[in-house]
This record gives sequence, structure tokens and C-alpha cells, in this order.
Amino acid sequence: QVQLVESGGGLVQTGGSLRLSCAASGTIFSINTMGWYRQAPGKQRELVATITSGGSTNYADSAKGRFTISRDNAKNTVYLQMNSLKPEDTAVYYCNADKILGYSDYVLDLTDVWGRGTQVTVSS
Repeated sequence: QVQLVESGGGLVQTGGSLRLSCAASGTIFSINTMGWYRQAPGKQRELVATITSGGSTNYADSAKGRFTISRDNAKNTVYLQMNSLKPEDTAVYYCNADKILGYSDYVLDLTDVWGRGTQVTVSS
């Protein structure tokens, strides 16, 4: 079974840093674009950052200059380094892969795959 598993969330003070990780488990042949999204209470899920398999990145304005997305294709893992955190960054952070090609008894061609999320709380 192919799935995305996030880790690294937690409680941090304003101005602090956290590093989120998201690993794709299972037999993976390739993953296209991976990204991080977040959803605060009472708000819609929003883009934080994405990164293609070739390393091209895209950031939400709120993340530019503070967050850095990276990935290790050999480990099928994407990271989000978050610095200078603010209370408004408090949210559940979700990992996404737009397309995963893998194998589990048969070839899997999965689209729009989501992790279960990890909570990030920034105290003021």
C-alpha cells in the first residue's frame, strides 16, 4: 500500500523553527510534484509550497522568505523547513503528491494523494 506519512509538527514559540517531513511508504517508482498545504480552524485548506521532481519550487506569499521546501527523491521524502514562525502559521499541515506511480500486488497509478496531517501550533 502506498501512503504519505507526515512528521515533525509540534508546539513552538513565535520566532521559532520546525522542520516537517513527509515520506511516501510502499513500493514507489516515481512521484511527480509534492507539496505542503495547511488548514487552520474555520478556514479552507491553502497552499504553502510545492516542489517538482526536478526541484522547481513554488511558494505562497505567506511562506516566501521564511519557509523552504526540499525533497530527497531517493528517499521519496519531502521536507518543509519553517523559520520565523508566527501565530498565524498555526494549522494542520498536510503533505500532497499530485501523482504517484507504485506497486502493491499490481501497478498503482495514484493521483492527488494526501497524508493525514501534522499539527503545528505557534504560541504568542
